[in-house]
Amino acid sequence: MAHALALGRRGLGQVWPNPAVGCVIVRDGRLLGRGWTQAGGRPHAEAMALAGTAAAGATAYVTLEPCAHRSPRGPACADLLVASGVARVVTALTDPDPRTAGQGHDRLRAAGIAVTTGVLEAEARRDHAGFLMRILQGRPLVTLKLAATLDGRIATASGESRWITGEPARRMVHALRASHDAVMIGGGTARADDPVLTVRGFGAVRQPVRVVLSAGLDLPRDGQLARTAAEVPLWLVHTGGDAAEWQALGAETIAVPSREGGVDIGAALAALGARGLTRVFCEGGGGLAASLLSAGLVDELVMFSAGRVIGADGLPAVAALGLDRLAAAPRFDLVESRPVGGDVLHRWRRS
Repeated sequence: MAHALALGRRGLGQVWPNPAVGCVIVRDGRLLGRGWTQAGGRPHAEAMALAGTAAAGATAYVTLEPCAHRSPRGPACADLLVASGVARVVTALTDPDPRTAGQGHDRLRAAGIAVTTGVLEAEARRDHAGFLMRILQGRPLVTLKLAATLDGRIATASGESRWITGEPARRMVHALRASHDAVMIGGGTARADDPVLTVRGFGAVRQPVRVVLSAGLDLPRDGQLARTAAEVPLWLVHTGGDAAEWQALGAETIAVPSREGGVDIGAALAALGARGLTRVFCEGGGGLAASLLSAGLVDELVMFSAGRVIGADGLPAVAALGLDRLAAAPRFDLVESRPVGGDVLHRWRRS
């Protein structure tokens, strides 16, 4: 199962709206086949592992309950496993998707296949957290990335920010983008930095959707996002403004309710979840980070600390949260801390 989980992680950021599943086929201690969900969501991991494999009497290890629903792109994975003649199926989790939700396990048992569930369940829940959150809560998992000086600043008073961290940290950010379905920023960051928000330096990957939250769609029409809107998906979440102009450039516009003069962040994430996104990588700026933290919508926090000090006149990584009690501050548990080049990576998970 550990091997199947490692295989499944290869699909993170590449397979939405489907889960990134891994599958291993074993008989008499010998590995017969293995697979993971392919880019775009099909073929599924079980289909990949079973392809060309004589699996009669074998055991299949799958990181999520095999699906029970047929789609235009292929049969249900539970049916594929039954047809293969496997003797046993071991899964980590039951799939909460109503189209499966225990039916896959039931179909296997009805065919006389032994089923064991809950193996490495905690690890699988972490790997499938985005998919589970979209199904159960209607929104994607949110990873907030901050790259700041030792005193928590992301730019000088004049706005200069390139580059606070070194090349190794910036390369890791591209890897993190590739493992998420979407990269999200606020309109202020789009105007100040003119980013392109693509994954670079990792060969052919499914580019993440670029999501910009801009209440009035007051974004530069001659910037990199506008110029590439027809080439890489660009979703603009807004409350007003000229949507038709951006649609003509190739962007998708998503209207949501306003809150305190800006985009309602909860409604924005619900809209992204409804469109199939399971994992969103937020790269700022400070106002958007504060909105997500205040609403309790940051699930993981990735912090790159650089060995620089700018001072109080620099731009803070997180805008004002309006807290007057320490007990009200958002709380995270440390998962990992290690050097990345000349910087330090801290990875935190919501308590």
